[in-house]
Amino acid sequence: MMRRTKRSTEKMRESRGFSLIELLVVIAIILIISAIAIPNFLRSRMAANEASAAANVRTLTTAATAYNSTWSNGYPPNLATLGGLGPGATCDQAILLDPLMTTPPFQKNGYTFTYTGVGPNVALGPACTSPGYNAYLTTAVPIVVGNTGGRSFCSDLPGVIHFDSTGAVIGSPAACDALPAMQ
Repeated sequence: MMRRTKRSTEKMRESRGFSLIELLVVIAIILIISAIAIPNFLRSRMAANEASAAANVRTLTTAATAYNSTWSNGYPPNLATLGGLGPGATCDQAILLDPLMTTPPFQKNGYTFTYTGVGPNVALGPACTSPGYNAYLTTAVPIVVGNTGGRSFCSDLPGVIHFDSTGAVIGSPAACDALPAMQ
């Protein structure tokens, strides 16, 4: 039988692992770091979603203008008209935008996009099945205000992007034009 000496007993105690106090201190440090980092991460994600939404509203505005000049059908009749998968662009599927934005539920990066034709319909363009409009309103609204984004964005015929800091739905070109413009 092997005899334990005082020294071998002390070595066993030292190599047993962490004490409960040490483990609790490590957990407390991790929780403090998490409490600091998670809100910053969420704010960063929300800011990135907002930047992406503003850029996508600009892209929608550019696509509507390109549609107008290409197809002689006014501004597009709806958001789906700006999409499509190919192999070739037509007046009814212009293939100008990302399919995420042009197929229901029209959502991308935490925002829901809408496009509304404004004013009377124009004369039906050649090879088009739906007449376009004289003007338009496009909007981007956060899916969950305060989580996926804090501001909503809009643009109408002049092509200026406006924002609403409450994240509310923007219902008309007049309401859009009354909001502050992006710098």
